Amino acid sequence: MNSYLDTLNPSQREAVINYQGASLIVAGAGSGKTRVLTYRIAYLLEQGVEPYQVLALTFTNKAAAEMKVRIGSLVGVENARRLWMGTFHSIFSRILRTESQVLGFPSTFSIYDTTDSRSVVKSCIRELRLDEKVYKPASVLSRISMAKNNLITAANYSANSQIIADDRASRCPLICDVYRLYAQKCRTSSAMDFDDLLLFTNILFRDFPDILEKYRRFFRYILVDEYQDTNYAQYLIVKKLAEPERNVSVVGDDAQSIYSFRGARIENILNFRNDYPNHKEYKLEENYRSTQTIVNAANSVIEKNQHRLKKTCFSRADTGEPIGVLRAFTDHEESFMVTAAIAQRVQEEDTPYSEFAILYRTNAQSRVFEEALRRKNIPYKIYGGMSFYQRAEIKDMIAYLRLATNPHDSEAFKRAVQAPSRGIGDTSMEKLEAKALAAEKSIYDTLRSFTAEAIGLRAPAPKRLSEFAALIDELSAQQFSLDAYEFAEQISLRSGLLAAYREDKSPEGVARYENIEEFFNSVKEFVENRKEEAGDDTLVTIHEYLENVALITDMDRSTEADQHKVTLMTIHSAKGLEFQHVFITGMEETLFPSGMSLNSQDSIEEERRLFYVALTRAKRKATVSFAQSRYSWGRPVSNSPSRFLTDIDEKYLELPISGTRPLTQDTNITTGRRPLVRTSSLSNRQPIANFHPDDPALIEEGMAVLHERFGQGTVQRLEGTSPDIKAIVEFDHEGTKTLLLKFARLKVLTGS
Repeated sequence: MNSYLDTLNPSQREAVINYQGASLIVAGAGSGKTRVLTYRIAYLLEQGVEPYQVLALTFTNKAAAEMKVRIGSLVGVENARRLWMGTFHSIFSRILRTESQVLGFPSTFSIYDTTDSRSVVKSCIRELRLDEKVYKPASVLSRISMAKNNLITAANYSANSQIIADDRASRCPLICDVYRLYAQKCRTSSAMDFDDLLLFTNILFRDFPDILEKYRRFFRYILVDEYQDTNYAQYLIVKKLAEPERNVSVVGDDAQSIYSFRGARIENILNFRNDYPNHKEYKLEENYRSTQTIVNAANSVIEKNQHRLKKTCFSRADTGEPIGVLRAFTDHEESFMVTAAIAQRVQEEDTPYSEFAILYRTNAQSRVFEEALRRKNIPYKIYGGMSFYQRAEIKDMIAYLRLATNPHDSEAFKRAVQAPSRGIGDTSMEKLEAKALAAEKSIYDTLRSFTAEAIGLRAPAPKRLSEFAALIDELSAQQFSLDAYEFAEQISLRSGLLAAYREDKSPEGVARYENIEEFFNSVKEFVENRKEEAGDDTLVTIHEYLENVALITDMDRSTEADQHKVTLMTIHSAKGLEFQHVFITGMEETLFPSGMSLNSQDSIEEERRLFYVALTRAKRKATVSFAQSRYSWGRPVSNSPSRFLTDIDEKYLELPISGTRPLTQDTNITTGRRPLVRTSSLSNRQPIANFHPDDPALIEEGMAVLHERFGQGTVQRLEGTSPDIKAIVEFDHEGTKTLLLKFARLKVLTGS
């Protein structure tokens, strides 16, 4: 009857058949956790447990649907259909609709998505007459969301002195008022947002013990997938429901806990043993996805974390190729090397493009890879996102550039006039567009040709529109006197776009700001490349850049129908996916690990877990790459290799990251059969033979030093505190470089 048990290894089988009591199933990457969870539920039903008595919580509706299909094939579709299986939000919204009356909500309450919530928060900020440049709706909503995930209501928020102090430090002391008004508006509208679904479930179980007891009797067996990604609100719901029988089984991998910025708490899985002292523990350590080398390399990385559940993953697959290492002088060269490696693999092995993934820490990094892939005519897709030039903040910048070079571009006008918001309402814009249509003029010409009365505008719209048009006139006058980079810089400053993105400290705001930075890098590189092609100081205008971008967009559309594409994505988006070949790019200090994580050991450990996730996406070959220099706001900045590279045991690498055999442009990156890729040969800079750096502690200001690539220089000053001291060095031929001293590899010159 249950022959499927014969397909399981011993650890998996034990985790499936021992369904009584609390169970912690620690499932390493690629260890078949979905199969175990599916078979455990099927086995429960075969033992006579009624489907409605099983509560299975997943993190996506897609995962729940796929598991139901698999369970249905084992124990019957009707049994599978009657399971309580779905995401936390979908399951507990059902419960809340049933019990909503006791909370003062109708059963037909609305559920606000993020867009709805942001709109309500924005109206609250306006009604409270707060400055939206300070109280960014996205940032405020993020703050409210984090509070709700920690079960902090609007009333609790106002009474929490630590939270209020944090808000004051962020120059937003009145978020408590926004939260209170927001909660009031949601209540008046009979609406809950996504976070409310968990918050009100906890309130329901806290304030109405009879209802909690009803659902405890109802759900005799509770299973939770991806337990390491649960937040405090989810954790408490599970803990309350699991009493007193404690038939709760959680599946997860602490080594893949990477969502703390969304409120996930790794402590939930690390402390499971304390919460359920009589629990049983099962470790799924056999990796069915990756080669032995990839699994062993990932093990050597994650063992550097102190806060973890000890396990040793292994693979019975082939030994496989060592972890590839690509060292580039610049991010541009890094993208060239990665795409060259993909092209070679495809040519030599006939591997489909869909089996290649390029992973990066931030969305902004996609730009150089998109351009490199286009140059080689390699089709690609952006997973969980869109093409760099189609992102809203980039489209905002380009709208300004288009409008300043062609004021008659009405589509650009409509976008630019609202970025950032100038308080010009929809009604005013609708009247302006209607008049332009009737007059057969552009919006800009209409604004210049008719009075406010003729258009039907009321104060203050005429003044604000006039000021905007005057700004465009002033910028337009500079289009032929500044190069493309200087012109874009003026646009970002004069328009207020740069300030708007810089002030938004929400995770989304930070990502947008990084994308704007990358946009400036693209303009700078375009200008420099055009100058190099021309061989002189010819002015490279913004018109040339816009034409280039327009052509890139056309190429995007031309390959959209092709489904066989290389995948580009952030590492966060890659969790749960797998590819034959994975390139983990931008492996540099302050990029990966993120610069924002460097002051916290817990944050560094999460970044290391993120690297672990990236490595374990690869089935056959993983390659890491880094650049010694990449642009930041149009200027090249020197970078040190990521500390995570040296976390990998050297015996699993094609080349050592540090040690006696330094990476040089003459060193082959090999696959064990023939050279695959070399480090960059695009530069004529030669490394110094037999170079041995001195102890960083010996470096002092004013010293003459030698760098193996940048040559001789003088230490201008040292900044920061140990262990993150930065050395600002003026090199004789390479200019000023800022280097993280512990990774700088400097040699003190005798006599200095």
